Amino acid sequence: MEREEDVRLGRVEVLEETVPAEDEELWTGDDGFEHVGWFCVRTDPFPCPAEGCFFIAEFMTAAHLVLVWQERDDPNLLRHAQRAKEVGRNPRIVSYEMSYGPSASYYAWEAAGRPVHGIRR
Repeated sequence: MEREEDVRLGRVEVLEETVPAEDEELWTGDDGFEHVGWFCVRTDPFPCPAEGCFFIAEFMTAAHLVLVWQERDDPNLLRHAQRAKEVGRNPRIVSYEMSYGPSASYYAWEAAGRPVHGIRR
C-alpha cells in the first residue's frame, strides 16, 4: 500500500513560543566543515515560516543553514527537491559554494533531531 503525504502550499504550523533552555545551545550545524562541491537545492526565494523572522531563503534550509548532500542523486536530496517542486518553489540541484551561506549536512541535521530555529518573544 502506497502512502500519500499531505503537502499543502503555504501551510505552516508554528509553536506559540520556542525558547531553548538556558543550558541548551542552538544547533549550528557542522563545526567548520566545508561542504564546497557537495549538492544543495536552490529555490525561488521564500520567507522563513517562523513568526517575526525576516529571513528569505533561496535554498532548502534548516535553522537558516543550507542543507547539503554529498551525492547529486541522493534519494533524500531528490525527495526534498520534489517537495519543493510540488509547492511551486522552482527547485534546482546545484553544487554548494561557501558564498551561499552557512551549511549543514542533511544527515547531521537529521541525526541532531531535525532542529529548527525559534523566535524569542
